[in-house]
Amino acid sequence: MPATTALRRTLAVIAALPLLTLAACGYGSEAKDDDTAEVAAGAEKIDGLDSVRIGYFGNVTHATALVARQKGFFQKELGATEAKYATFNAGPSEIEALNSGSIDIGWIGPSPAINGYTKSAGKNLRIIGGSASGGVKLVVNPDKVTSLKDVKGKRIATPQLGNTQDVAFLNWIADQGWKVDAQSGKGDVTVVRSDNKVTPDAYKAGSLDGAWVPEPTASKLVAAGGKVLLDESDLWPDKKFVITNIIVSQKFLKAHPKAVEAVLKASVDTNAWIEAHPDEAKAAANERLKADTGKALPADVLDPAWKSIQLTDDPLAATLDAQAEHAVKAGLLKKPDLQGIYDLTLLNKVLKAKGEPAVDDAGLGVK
Repeated sequence: MPATTALRRTLAVIAALPLLTLAACGYGSEAKDDDTAEVAAGAEKIDGLDSVRIGYFGNVTHATALVARQKGFFQKELGATEAKYATFNAGPSEIEALNSGSIDIGWIGPSPAINGYTKSAGKNLRIIGGSASGGVKLVVNPDKVTSLKDVKGKRIATPQLGNTQDVAFLNWIADQGWKVDAQSGKGDVTVVRSDNKVTPDAYKAGSLDGAWVPEPTASKLVAAGGKVLLDESDLWPDKKFVITNIIVSQKFLKAHPKAVEAVLKASVDTNAWIEAHPDEAKAAANERLKADTGKALPADVLDPAWKSIQLTDDPLAATLDAQAEHAVKAGLLKKPDLQGIYDLTLLNKVLKAKGEPAVDDAGLGVK
């Protein structure tokens, strides 16, 4: 079967999971607004806009947005159009904010983007760029689990039924030849659906033997005595798979393409700056995390979490093919139509201007 056909067939089922809306790095559903951006004197407005409202999570997998805000890169590209912000704890609330017009552009995981697109029959959003890959690990109690085969019979947490890590772990279990009922989580391994906020405490209390989780939860578990048994990146070609994308309201994209292009340019510039200034970027991200969440990450959590995430302008659309196949194998999904979920036109325009190669939408772009 051609790769594009397989992608459409298998990815389409993802939206059937009612809980799949939780982003890979989601923590709850509360949003916090913030309009503290500084506007450069003498700058001009873009598309006549007073402001552009940008959403993201207070999480290291959204490092591009954290650093771009902290260092003023968004505001630099938007000129006299003020960059305003809202931070979120989970995908559903960010999709709701996009649908209601409370934000215009957002950083978000692949699962809520897919579900949000499908629930609106393809009318509310577009994925317009990539942001991050990786940052997901299987962390275990080394006193109870010393090898991959020891995972059998243990209690392992994932963030939520049907979310990105849950499907990946169910697929890995199947690859070992073990059986687990996807809905109940019961079988050769007990899959415990546990919010990332409480998983470290549950691990410390001994009610979990490990967890398949994103950063920084994975590094929090390591700091609590856990051991990384498997990095999910090692299961993917080139060790890359999408964990964070950039989405935009279709209405905003149509009405204000110059503003969208400015935000994408800021994103590309930020990723390049982070690569050139890793230590300064990490510090800036942590400063932003402290401002957004009230607490900075300690070095023993931030340092390994930062190293495990790869920033990328490419949305890695083709990796969704395999992610969907995993969900199909778990028996959880039905097929929607994802044609048009990507519009990488403006991103490729920005990349071309910088002499960078174009990125691909895996056949799911706007026709």
